[in-house]
Amino acid sequence: MPKDFVNLHVHSHYSLLDGLPKIDELVSAAKAQGATALALTDHGALYGAIEFYQACQKAGIKPIIGVETYVAPEGHRHKRAKIDEKNYHLVLLAASNEGYQNLIKLVTIAHLEGFYYRPRIDHDLLRQYSRGLIALSACLKGEIPAAILNDDLAGAERLIQTYQDIFGRDNFYLELQHHPSRPQQEQVNAALKSLSAATNAPLVATADSHYLRPEDAEAQDILLCIHLKKQLSDPDRMSMAADDLSLKSAVEMAAIFAATPAALANTVSLAARCNVTIELGRVQLPHYDVPSGAAPMDELRRLAEAGIAGRYGRATAVIQERLAYELSVIAKTGFASFFLIVQDFVNWAKNQGIVVGPGRGSAAGSITSYLLNITNVDPLKYDLLFERFLNPERIAMPDFDIDFADVRRDEVLRYVEQRYGSDHVSQIITFGTMAARAAIRDVGRVLGLPYAYCDRVAKLIPMFATLDKAMAEVAELKDIYQNDPEAKRLLDGAKKLEGVARHASRHACGVIITKEPLDHYVPLQYAGPDDKSIITQYSLHPIEDLGLLKIDFLGLSNLTTLETCIRLVKKTRGIDLDLDASAYDDPATFQLLQRGETTGVFQLESGGMRRYLRELKPTSLEDIIAMVALYRPGPMELIPQFIAGKHGKVKPTYLDPRLEPILRPTYGVAVYQEQVMQLARDIAGFTLGEADVLRKAVGKKITKLLREQRDKFIVGAVHSGTKKNVAEKIFDFIEPFARYGFNRSHAACYAVIAYQTAYCKANYPAEFMAALLTSDQHNTDRIAIEIDDARRMGLQVLPPDLNESAASFTVVDDASGQPKRIRFGLNAVKNVGDHLVSAIMAERQAGGLFASLDDVLRRVQHKDLNKKSLESLIKVGALDAFGERQALRENVEDLLKYAKGADDEATKRQSSLFASLPVRHAPALKLKAAIPASKAQRGQWEKELLGLYLSDHPLSEHRDWLRRTAKSITDVRDAGRGSFKVGGLVTNVKRISTRANESMAFVKLEDQTGTVEAVVFPSIYRQTQPFWTDGRLVVIEGKSSARDGEFKILVDRVWDLVQLRDATPAPRRLLLRLPLETASPAVFAALKSLLARSGGDLPVELLVTRGSQEKFLPTEHRVAMTDDLRRALQDLLGDCIVETP
Repeated sequence: MPKDFVNLHVHSHYSLLDGLPKIDELVSAAKAQGATALALTDHGALYGAIEFYQACQKAGIKPIIGVETYVAPEGHRHKRAKIDEKNYHLVLLAASNEGYQNLIKLVTIAHLEGFYYRPRIDHDLLRQYSRGLIALSACLKGEIPAAILNDDLAGAERLIQTYQDIFGRDNFYLELQHHPSRPQQEQVNAALKSLSAATNAPLVATADSHYLRPEDAEAQDILLCIHLKKQLSDPDRMSMAADDLSLKSAVEMAAIFAATPAALANTVSLAARCNVTIELGRVQLPHYDVPSGAAPMDELRRLAEAGIAGRYGRATAVIQERLAYELSVIAKTGFASFFLIVQDFVNWAKNQGIVVGPGRGSAAGSITSYLLNITNVDPLKYDLLFERFLNPERIAMPDFDIDFADVRRDEVLRYVEQRYGSDHVSQIITFGTMAARAAIRDVGRVLGLPYAYCDRVAKLIPMFATLDKAMAEVAELKDIYQNDPEAKRLLDGAKKLEGVARHASRHACGVIITKEPLDHYVPLQYAGPDDKSIITQYSLHPIEDLGLLKIDFLGLSNLTTLETCIRLVKKTRGIDLDLDASAYDDPATFQLLQRGETTGVFQLESGGMRRYLRELKPTSLEDIIAMVALYRPGPMELIPQFIAGKHGKVKPTYLDPRLEPILRPTYGVAVYQEQVMQLARDIAGFTLGEADVLRKAVGKKITKLLREQRDKFIVGAVHSGTKKNVAEKIFDFIEPFARYGFNRSHAACYAVIAYQTAYCKANYPAEFMAALLTSDQHNTDRIAIEIDDARRMGLQVLPPDLNESAASFTVVDDASGQPKRIRFGLNAVKNVGDHLVSAIMAERQAGGLFASLDDVLRRVQHKDLNKKSLESLIKVGALDAFGERQALRENVEDLLKYAKGADDEATKRQSSLFASLPVRHAPALKLKAAIPASKAQRGQWEKELLGLYLSDHPLSEHRDWLRRTAKSITDVRDAGRGSFKVGGLVTNVKRISTRANESMAFVKLEDQTGTVEAVVFPSIYRQTQPFWTDGRLVVIEGKSSARDGEFKILVDRVWDLVQLRDATPAPRRLLLRLPLETASPAVFAALKSLLARSGGDLPVELLVTRGSQEKFLPTEHRVAMTDDLRRALQDLLGDCIVETP
């Protein structure tokens, strides 16, 4: 096979929606062709440079880093409409490390300064950054080909001389391409050959590859259509399909360019000149300026030792030994500056009153982090392992992931930018790729296939499955692929696009801090057209491979809830709440958790988790840590065993006595990765560093690595006195746990946030719920759930009020002076903007509460107080203190005239008969009489402008009946699979026709806890069509479905709610569900005592359950069903009431 050709003009999928090949596929294809070198020249960016460099090195191919850039003919800073939209292509290749640095500079400037439709540079910039670069004249869109096609050969020659002057005579090449479908290409090639002879500019032949094989042409054309929002059938659209833009081999190129062998040979000599080496794997920490001038390690030691007094009071031998060990590892690894940088911005944030999480990931295993105030979980008390964070035997930069209150995260980023320089701090790019389902829908649209057809095919693919996996496992998908030509074309196209980068965006949390300016290491760009945040063009893994310092700055809404709650507690009660000082032993908090009342409690609010909490009856932070770790697919099946162990119903057995001290705290269940590490240490003599290697090996499921670790474990265990067969059983026992075991440090940190949110809810319920509602104020489904929960807690949630409301939800005292009322914020009202809300609050702050409607209209003089905003405030009840809603609404024109008159009077300083009198003696505002708004009308207004029924929901009068007849929407969602009855209000009906031309409907159903989509298939719809009208109250019965990740109810039956209620006799018993798995003798005794104290006429029966078995048992008790009894039963047994009047 000839070796006298190198592909120098090649596009990957990082030429977004233009190039097709992924990097690994590209390099593999080149290797299969026998290539010894390969260039990557994506459009305007270096996104794939590091990934390409690594893949080429692994394949034994020389990587040539390049870019096809855009040249602005009149200067990159000019951005004039219809003048500067034109640009020319130019291929740049890095010949040396200096050239690579200049390539980074040019690409960065093109994006940050020159972007106008495309990232652009100009001749002046090229002169400034030309060293180490080789340039090619590019395709037909190049500047020299454009001059040739404009019949300006003299201009083309001048341009060649200009580029030779910029890059050097030996560093500018004229690029020949082969596109028989374009007559212009033959004209350009002929002229380039002549110009080469005239100017001594060497020729090179390129393929301008955009895909790997000729048969990929349609897939690339589809990709281009996706970018242009066109269909393949559109006649007037850009297309490259007529040309072969595949990755051509040396043999193919030799046949094409047989007449110009020098153009082929020059590609090889040019490639030989390109020798870029990128240093990977060496940690490059930024400089941390120690005020005293001390070395970073000395400063770290000083700060850590100083932190002992605040954390522990005094230094014990255990503390000193652990700290000395950690500091020795940190010194060995050279990460002292890393710790200092993190503690600096974390402590700055805390000093600004920004709530910072207690830690995340394995960092909580470090006592150094704890003493520096980075984390807030004592690793000694909770037995957390440092080696899980920083392994001395496999040195890699540790992860510091820090949670901040989400609304204040950007403040911390601004501080870091100020501290280290904005040219040293950047967020990281991420790429959205085409997943299987999205690829099918995109390809189907381009092919002109009906959306319903594409959607049906897409939904055959299981969530997160690849197309190949789905084709192998889903019989229906396989069948339509084999028997439906349209489906075959659709799926073949989608398979080629699956995994291709679709767009670039900002990574949710990744931030880098560099020692030298950013563009020394990485190319930069803006995050988006409307987002001027600067991000790297290298994504997360290349950043890590370059050894740059990466920290995750995460915004967590639960921390914002806590921060708001702390502020409200201070305002309402005058208490400075310090959650970090908690001893995690508050009885009210654990009682709340035991009742499963965890709406809004971090990590613990799903239906399944609440059910397990009621069974577990947690009494310590350890219980919460375990539940956070266990409540995941896989280990979730061990939760019943864990609960039974806690309640003493199961006694664990151990294969070896040395397992007991490690597994006893979790009742014989291996829950944490750290337990696996401890087992390897105590049974097989591993160091904790070696044990961490074992943990990673099992998690990666690499057969060779796993076998090595198994053999090493068994040898070590036998050496320590364990029989070989027992050692093998122990390894078989720990292997699955190592695979899905949870990081205990991470679980402990999350458990702390869970405890803190539960503590606030248990002890400061109104403040916590107001804070929670504020965090979720833009999510009406969540608001409905939280209001329902607040009312269950005995709190009032009231409409906005001009005198009591803040901008967001706030707490106000009830008639007895207790903080038990929550007011909607004024910002929640549609049509009332932030500026008007600020003006109302400022006036109230300056002049006190509004005394009357006249007072409001005189004092709130703002341009945004218009008919729309005033009417909206009236409708939601914000002015209820000054008049009835309908009366105010019908007088709104007069109110605005009155306000304008007051404004004119103030502005023009006019005097009148009453000018010297106090406001209360001014002419009174008189309103025309009106019929008061009905309850239903008020509810509709609230729904329209607040997003939900607040003062009175249409289901309110049916609430008790629904409670015993049907499930709430929230309960159904929590329950997951099953058949249910649900009562609700029809709020939207979408009717469609199926492919068989039958009618069906998608119905939005709402109750006081949330909304759900009900699907009414044709067979049911034909019988029930009259029920599906907006505003109708219905009860449906059906099965739940979570297909496509969207929860729905598939309707089997429907009734009119009022008619069904009237036809249903009231139950004549109180039926309580009692699971034997969690019913201890103490629970039975408490239940008997409670029922005995609640005398009445209603007989009590028990539905006793054990697993799937059920048995009804009558009792001797008769009770009066009161709200107090209901609450007491829920406190004792959770959701136990099956049937009640």
